[in-house]
Amino acid sequence: MSACDYDWLIVGAGFAGSILAERLAAHGQRVMIIDKRPHIAGNAYDRVDEAGLLVHEYGPHIFHTNSTMVFDYLSRFTEWRFYEHRVQGRVDAKLVPIPINLDTVNTLYDLKLTSDELPGWLAERAEPVADIKTAEDVVVSQVGRDLYEKIFRCYSRKQWGLDPSELDASVTARIPVRLDNEDRYFTDRHQFMPLHGYTKMFERMLDHPNITICTGTSYEDVVAKVPGARLIWTGPVDEFFGFSEGKLPYRSLRFVHETRDVEFIQPVGTVNYPQDEDYTRITEYKHLTGQTHDRTSIMYEYPAAEGEPYYPVPQAESQATYKRYQKLADATQDVWFVGRLATYRYYNMDQIVAQALATFTRIEATLPVMPGMSPAEATGSVSNSVVSDQTLVEA
Repeated sequence: MSACDYDWLIVGAGFAGSILAERLAAHGQRVMIIDKRPHIAGNAYDRVDEAGLLVHEYGPHIFHTNSTMVFDYLSRFTEWRFYEHRVQGRVDAKLVPIPINLDTVNTLYDLKLTSDELPGWLAERAEPVADIKTAEDVVVSQVGRDLYEKIFRCYSRKQWGLDPSELDASVTARIPVRLDNEDRYFTDRHQFMPLHGYTKMFERMLDHPNITICTGTSYEDVVAKVPGARLIWTGPVDEFFGFSEGKLPYRSLRFVHETRDVEFIQPVGTVNYPQDEDYTRITEYKHLTGQTHDRTSIMYEYPAAEGEPYYPVPQAESQATYKRYQKLADATQDVWFVGRLATYRYYNMDQIVAQALATFTRIEATLPVMPGMSPAEATGSVSNSVVSDQTLVEA
């Protein structure tokens, strides 16, 4: 197939781009998908390290969703390992559950409150805020100043490079405070990890004769070679428009991977460090993958002002800039902007899957119907999930 034979050029081989590539290819469309990185799977990319342990290159990716439709779609490309993520925070030299629950409060304050008593204890310490505008307002109005200082303020400063009083309320609006001993980080209906890793799942997703994958390739490298192709853009929206409305601000991350000669170093998959350390959290991947090994691989996560764009900065000014780009995107014919970077919004993985599938539904209306395609194939319907709790072990 020559370069000019493609119907679609998709920029970015993460969730949004790969799902749209798979859907288009299944409907007879010829797709070239490119990524500037040397691999597919975007930020969900995982690999086996030198110790033989499966690690996530760009920080922990924990799959969870309440959408059976999303779960069933991905189940076409992977088996699953049941996994419920738990997070602890090292606060005042103690390990406590995150999000805040009954055990968090009792451990930090050496109390023996019951779940019936906790609401009153928190209410006595909460600071009423008449007009909640900032991330600080959200937290102090729920749990008071002391817990805010211990758990939220320094962590947010490290994560965002800004004080919570400078951040939009959306940063902390969805952080739950649990009045019982529930210590799961997520409570979604479906909580699983791809049994053989995310990269293997993406490989199966993109394994189609109508798909050509070009990694280590930029948009500028190929755009002139596919003049008739329609475009799906999952990269930064400001980059697409040459930063004409100004550069959108992002926070980045720096990851430091280490392997230790012990079986485990921490009791849960992720431990947050909301106080003095430069890093925000340590992830130990064997908890996530279920591997059996006498060594363990961990990752330190350091927030950074420069580097790969990960988190849109939640401030009114950045949203105003994005709105200008959104107008340009809406007015651009035959280009589809999909995913976190293209829509300047932080999505969970399942939200990106849902957005990509919804985008395909709109695109599908413009495609010719393939002769002989069944109704299930035409709508992307999937069979019941195949789920396994088999432990992933190294070969």
